[in-house]
Amino acid sequence: MRRLGISIYPEKSNKKDIISYIDKTSELGFSRIFSSLLALDKGKEEVIKDFKEINFYAKSKGFEIIVDISPKIFEKLNISYDDLTFFKDIGADGLRLDVGFTGNEESIMTFNEDDLKIEINMSNNVHTIDTIIDYKPNIYNLYGCHNFYPHRYSGLSVDFFNECTKRFKKYGINTAAFVTSQNKDTFGAWPVTDGHPTLEIHRNMPLDVQIKHLIALGNIDDILISNCYPSDSELNRLKGLSLNLLTFDIETIKDLPNVEEDILFKTLHFNRGDVSSNLIRSTQSRVKYKDHKFNLFNAPDKIKRGDIIIESSLYGHYAGELQIALKDMVNSGKSNVVGKVRDEELFLLDYIKPWQKFRFRRFTK
Repeated sequence: MRRLGISIYPEKSNKKDIISYIDKTSELGFSRIFSSLLALDKGKEEVIKDFKEINFYAKSKGFEIIVDISPKIFEKLNISYDDLTFFKDIGADGLRLDVGFTGNEESIMTFNEDDLKIEINMSNNVHTIDTIIDYKPNIYNLYGCHNFYPHRYSGLSVDFFNECTKRFKKYGINTAAFVTSQNKDTFGAWPVTDGHPTLEIHRNMPLDVQIKHLIALGNIDDILISNCYPSDSELNRLKGLSLNLLTFDIETIKDLPNVEEDILFKTLHFNRGDVSSNLIRSTQSRVKYKDHKFNLFNAPDKIKRGDIIIESSLYGHYAGELQIALKDMVNSGKSNVVGKVRDEELFLLDYIKPWQKFRFRRFTK
C-alpha cells in the first residue's frame, strides 16, 4: 500500500509548528515521518528529550517514524549496531542508514529485539542491498529510501533512479523517495534551500505533480515531502488524490452535458491494449452509453496534445468513446473536445501503458 509522508527537523523548528504539521497532514492521510540526526550537535540525553515527545505524539496519530543516521552518529552517541534501544527510547520505528556498514551488520540489525525497521540508502547503483541479502536478513524489517538533493542540478536522473530502485524492488523491499514543496520559505536538513527532491526534474514542479510522477513510475511505495513547511494550497491539492493510479487534473469546457461530465469524472478509464501512438483510448463509455445520442457541440479544427475527446454520434459505433490526444492532429469534424489535461501534467501521458487505469479530477487553482 502506497503511503504519503513528511519530514520534520526538531532542531530547526519549534514544537508547536511541528505538532500543527503532524495534525494537518494526519487529517490528509499521511502516515510516515522522516527525521534526521545527521546534523546532530547535542548529547544523547538532550536528543532523547528533543525527539521523544514529538515522536510519541506522531505515533499516536498513526505515523511510522524513521530516523536518518550514519555510523559516525553511532559513535558519537555510543550506540552499537547490536543494541538499538536508543531508537526505541526516542519513539522511532526504525532507522535509515545514510551510510551503511559491510552488509552483515545491517543483516544483524534487522533482527533487533525492538522490531525496528532498518532502511538502506537506495541512491547508489551498487550491490549493497545484494550483499545484505546474502547475509540473510529479516527481510520484513528491511526498507529502502532514496536521498534528497538540496543542491540545484545534483538530483538523480529518472533512468538512474529507476536502475537503483530496481535493485530493491526485485527483493520486494518497501521503497521510498522524496518530493519537494515549492513554498519559498521552506527549510530542510541542510542550509541550502533550492528544494530537496530526489529527482532533479522535480525541483521546480508543483508538489502534486511530483507525487503523480512517482505514482506513474510505479516503483516507489512511500512518497515523502522533504522540506518544511508546504503551503496550505499545496496540501489541499493532495486531498482525495488516489495513490493507487494516475489521476489527471483537467480543465473542461463550459456547459458540458451531463453524460459527458459523468464519462469524465465518474468512470474508471483504461487504455486499450491495442495502443495507438496518437491517442489514449478509453472505450467502455461507448458501450455503457451505446443508446445515447452524442451531439456535436465543440469540434475545433485542430486537436492539441492533451486535449480530451468524446466522440459524437457522427462517428457511428465510436460514439461516446473517450480519447486523450498524444500529439497535435486535425479534427475530422466529428470529435468533441470536452477538456484538456493540465499543462504541467502533459508529460505524464507518456506513462500510460496498454490496459493502464487512470482517472480525471477537475483542476482548481
